[in-house]
Amino acid sequence: MKPTDRIFVALDTTDLDRAVSLANQLVGLVGGVKMGKEFLTAHGPEGVRRVAECGMPIFLDTKFHDIPNTVNSAIRAALPLNPFVINVHASGGSQMMRAAQSAVEEAGDKRPLLIAVTVLTSMSDEDLAEIGMQGLAEDRVVALAKLTQKSGLDGVVCSPLEITAVRKACGQDFKLMVPGIRPAWSVAGDQKRITTPADAVKLGADYLVIGRPITGADDPVKAAQMIADELASV
Repeated sequence: MKPTDRIFVALDTTDLDRAVSLANQLVGLVGGVKMGKEFLTAHGPEGVRRVAECGMPIFLDTKFHDIPNTVNSAIRAALPLNPFVINVHASGGSQMMRAAQSAVEEAGDKRPLLIAVTVLTSMSDEDLAEIGMQGLAEDRVVALAKLTQKSGLDGVVCSPLEITAVRKACGQDFKLMVPGIRPAWSVAGDQKRITTPADAVKLGADYLVIGRPITGADDPVKAAQMIADELASV
């Protein structure tokens, strides 16, 4: 894997023209584009198709979390968009995740990677306690990662702080998609469990989700190149 292949730039915007422009500018500097709920709510499948014209892999950050039949149907509805990665919430449970896995298998050779969100990177131990989840965020992430693997999925979304623990629990073939990536020269924003791109890869991340350090930069191309150069040094 080339260093740039690891980077999925988060196009979290309602401005379709800007999303398309950014995607086209970043071809060759990042490995793919991530479109989440903000973009998907504003533009739907047609918006995804517009961005996909750049030719880069697509990560549909859908975070599906519902009853198994609904998630199965939602995944099947997304398959015509040919995503490289699609995700669900691990806290939906094993039956829901198996239903999602059954749906992606229908894509055959074009089957996307199916991964599960563990604990949002905006949440701290105190935030989890506030909603009745006692204990450390890392322990919950590892438990959900093990359940995800047992349910047959390809990997999880976890923060940089849990990479080592999840690798130990789930092995080297389990894919880790890691948000909460902030180069040393950028600001943390609302992410609480963060690290630099190079450190995340050293710890064992497969893919990095990077948004505002690139999309919010005065020169997104230069910012992406700086991150690619940092990863090339690992």
